[in-house]
Amino acid sequence: MIRKACVLAALLCSPAVFAAHSGTGVAFVHGTGKQTNAYNDYWQPTMVNTVRQGLVNQSNYVVINCDFEQYMWDSRAAGCLASQLTSFINSKNITDLVVITHSNGGNVMRWIMSNPTWDSRYPNIISKIRWVNALAPSSAGTPLADAVISGNVFESALGWLLGYKSDAVRMQQVSWMAYYNQNNLNGTSGRPALPKGFWNVVGTDVETAVWDGDSYCGGYSLNVGLEVTQAWLNSCSDGFLECSSQRAAGNLWFYDTDRMAGDEPLSHNQSRRACFGLQNILRDDL
Repeated sequence: MIRKACVLAALLCSPAVFAAHSGTGVAFVHGTGKQTNAYNDYWQPTMVNTVRQGLVNQSNYVVINCDFEQYMWDSRAAGCLASQLTSFINSKNITDLVVITHSNGGNVMRWIMSNPTWDSRYPNIISKIRWVNALAPSSAGTPLADAVISGNVFESALGWLLGYKSDAVRMQQVSWMAYYNQNNLNGTSGRPALPKGFWNVVGTDVETAVWDGDSYCGGYSLNVGLEVTQAWLNSCSDGFLECSSQRAAGNLWFYDTDRMAGDEPLSHNQSRRACFGLQNILRDDL
């Protein structure tokens, strides 16, 4: 109901933005990792191409490729994101931008929205954003980042997922994110609100079974790895992030099992892929 009210308010307050929709665009912002082909390697074509069907002009989309192994404020992270978003906005005349992020991409987007004076490009980007759809955002970090940095068994078990001891992983330690949320980022409890909506899709569980076809969506081996690491997290988690972290900033849009086909949960890997109808919900949101 809150999200519906925000849609109505936007329609009433900004009729020019939503009147024709020809200036609407969507940006896909990946999570931790240095991406050079996020379209194929991170999101995969079915996800991107289904979502952009919701646009009047289906060419008004961009898939970001940046180095999110860095701290969120680094020029190779937020600076790269600002550059690519600015180029997209200018080249496509975007006036209404929906941003779809995943995992640590939500932190980089929150950095931009929380620190408009940091970079001269930030205010224009913020002004164009309708809202951010944050898929399993790591807003309060994860204990698994602490485990990787401490150098225990997780370093080998989670290297494929976290990128080993990168600055981005170090940043996502629970205590570090608590500091950033208290001092540098907006949208969490006790902090100023973000200038635009930040709507969370929360993954609550990991399910893997050789005989269950749903377990293969997004990659069976990746889901098995997440089920293993889930043992070190709260019962409500997507194998990488606890639900409380995913909900720590902005507003809840929905829990996976409330909207996914067959009431399926979304593992942290599946929440960036075309699994159980997620891609259709994101498409219809445009």
